Amino acid sequence: MPKLFYGWVVVGGAFVVLFMAYGTQYAFGVFFAALLDEFGWSRASLSGIFSLYAFLYSVLGLLAGRLTDLWGPRVVIAMGGVFLGVGLAGMSRVSALWHPYLFYGIVAALGMSTAYVPCNATVVKWFVRRRGLALGVATSGGSLGTFALPPAAAALVGALGWRWAYVLFGAGIFLMLNLVATVMRRDPEGLGLSPDGGPRAATATRSSPAEVQWPFRLAIRTGAFWLIFGIFTATWIPVFIPLVHLVPFARDLGIPPLVGATVVSALGIAAAVGRLVLGAISDKIGRKPALALVIALQAAAFLGFTLVGGLSSLYLVAVVFGFSYGAVSTLFPAIVGDFFGREQAGSLVGFLFALAGSMAAWGPLVAGAIHDATGAYTRAFLLSAASNGVALMLLALARPPRPRVAQ
Repeated sequence: MPKLFYGWVVVGGAFVVLFMAYGTQYAFGVFFAALLDEFGWSRASLSGIFSLYAFLYSVLGLLAGRLTDLWGPRVVIAMGGVFLGVGLAGMSRVSALWHPYLFYGIVAALGMSTAYVPCNATVVKWFVRRRGLALGVATSGGSLGTFALPPAAAALVGALGWRWAYVLFGAGIFLMLNLVATVMRRDPEGLGLSPDGGPRAATATRSSPAEVQWPFRLAIRTGAFWLIFGIFTATWIPVFIPLVHLVPFARDLGIPPLVGATVVSALGIAAAVGRLVLGAISDKIGRKPALALVIALQAAAFLGFTLVGGLSSLYLVAVVFGFSYGAVSTLFPAIVGDFFGREQAGSLVGFLFALAGSMAAWGPLVAGAIHDATGAYTRAFLLSAASNGVALMLLALARPPRPRVAQ
C-alpha cells in the first residue's frame, strides 16, 4: 500500500484551521442578532465592528503571508490561535460599543489573519498538478464550519446566553488551532519530498508557465498581477454582505433567528460543494473558465436576493451564493500560484489578500447603512451584482505574465 503523501496531512490541517476560524467568523450574524436585542445598537454600528475586523485581518494577511514564507505555518497559525481565542472570549465581557470594536475588530482580527493566507499559501506550495483539488479540500473546511458552527452558536446562545457562548467559542479556537499547528509544514522540500508526491526529478523537469517562479518584486510590476487584484476586489467588496446580514435579513422576512442560522448553514454546505467541485474541475478546464462561471453565478445570486419573499426562496438563493462564493475563494490562491509560481506564494497571496480582501470590509458597513436609511437591503444587493459584473469584464483581460521577465 503506497504511503500517504504528507501534503494531504497539510491539507487536513488547513481544513481544520479554516473550519474553526471561518465557522466562528460566520456565526457573527447569530451574535449580531443577540447584541441588537440586548443593547439596541444600530445595524450600521454593529456592521462596523465586522467591517473593522474584516479590513484589519485582510491587511494583516500581507504580514501573515510573509511570515509564513519565512517561519513556516506552524508558528504563524499557533500565534493566530492565541489572538483569535482571546478576542472571542473577550467578547463575553462587552458592555459598551467600543468593547466589541477592540475585542473583535482588533484582537480577533489579528488571529484571523493567520487563517486564510497561511493555510492556502502552504497548500499551494505542496501541490502543482492537483493544486485545485487540494485547495478545494482544504478550503471546504471553512464552508463546513459555516454549516456547523452558526447553528451551534444559536443553540448555545439560546441555552447559555451569548456571553458564555463566546467563552466556549474562544476556548475551542485556542485549543484547536494550537493543536493543528503542530502538523503543518512549510513545503515538501523541507521533508525531502516533491510537490504532489511525485519523483523529484520528474517534478524538476516539468515545464509550464505556471511553474515559472516569480520573485515578489517582479510579480507586482506585471499587469497580470493588478488585473487579478481588480478581479478579486470587485468580487469581494460585496462578499461579506450575505454572510453578515443574512440572519437579520431573514428576521425582516419574519423568519426566527435560529431558522435564519440554518440558512447560513445551507450556504456553508453549498460553499463546500463549490470549493470541491470547481477546484477539481479547474485543474481540467483551466482557472479562467471556472472563475468566469462562478463570478456570473455570484452576480445572479445577488439579483436573486432582491426577489426573495420567504424561507424557500431564501434557501435557494443562499445555496447559489454559497456555491459561487466558495469556489471564488478557492480559485483565488490557485490562479496566483499558476500565474506566479509557488516559491513566494505566501507573500503574493498575502499582498493581494491585503489589498483586495480589505475592500470586503466596506460591504457589510455600506449594506447596514443602506438598510438603516431605506429599511431594506435591495439597493445593496443590486450594487453587489454590478460589482461582480465588473469582475467578469476584468477577468476577460487577464493573462499569465510572460515568463521571459522572471529572473
